[in-house]
Amino acid sequence: MADEWLKGTTRPVKVTQIDATAPNVARVWNYLIGGRDNFEADRKAARQLISAAPVMAEVAPATRAFHGRAVRFLSEAGIRQFLDIGTGLPTAGSTHDVAQAAAPESRIVYVDNDPIVLSHARALLASSAQGATSYIDADARDPQAIIAAAQATLDFSLPVAVILIDILNFIQGAQAAAQIIRTLLAALVPGSYLVVMQPASDLDPALETAAVRWNQIAPTPVVLRERAEVASWADGLELIEPGLVQVEQWRPEPGKPPRPTPLYGFVGRTS
Repeated sequence: MADEWLKGTTRPVKVTQIDATAPNVARVWNYLIGGRDNFEADRKAARQLISAAPVMAEVAPATRAFHGRAVRFLSEAGIRQFLDIGTGLPTAGSTHDVAQAAAPESRIVYVDNDPIVLSHARALLASSAQGATSYIDADARDPQAIIAAAQATLDFSLPVAVILIDILNFIQGAQAAAQIIRTLLAALVPGSYLVVMQPASDLDPALETAAVRWNQIAPTPVVLRERAEVASWADGLELIEPGLVQVEQWRPEPGKPPRPTPLYGFVGRTS
């Protein structure tokens, strides 16, 4: 059965043994948003992060809420193609859930290279009959390979929304992160969009403490960044109001006072 659903991915993959004894980024995040696809090592790591920075209890839900609002906005703006890089474990409210609820013909490509995520890829491939959902086993540090593989599902002669939420913070080096964005944007036609979320290094000192703790206990180090660097990623884009802000301030739901989180986010349009 595994062989059958693995054929649904756009690149050959190999089933990898899952290590339940070490915290995993996708599983820790899953625990922080209330999911069940995690092990005790992940829950222990999450509790340590929250102990170091209580705001960590708000970070994952705030990110998911920003993601949902951004995808709904893009669907209302007429976008029907989405490239979600660093998707993480599937949960209710994933890109295809939100986009295809608004427009069933929407086409979504998920990208991740985490074997934990790959083991749940069947859920990501559940598409509406009118649209399409596919999965690419690829590294965010190789955007050219991602674009090439995504062309099996997406038409890059039409607008595409690229989603980079909770992924650039795992890219080491300012130049590397900026180059990934430049390469992706170069493949997009005018009227496309870029969605970014990046944890901040200049908003809450406790988050820096949590980052240090994470880097001590997990094999995938996290990088926090200041506002100026995140703003540079939007050069040449038309920022959608309210621009580059903390994610809870980006078009919050009416009647729901947002709690401040040390996360920067923006949605930008190519011209």
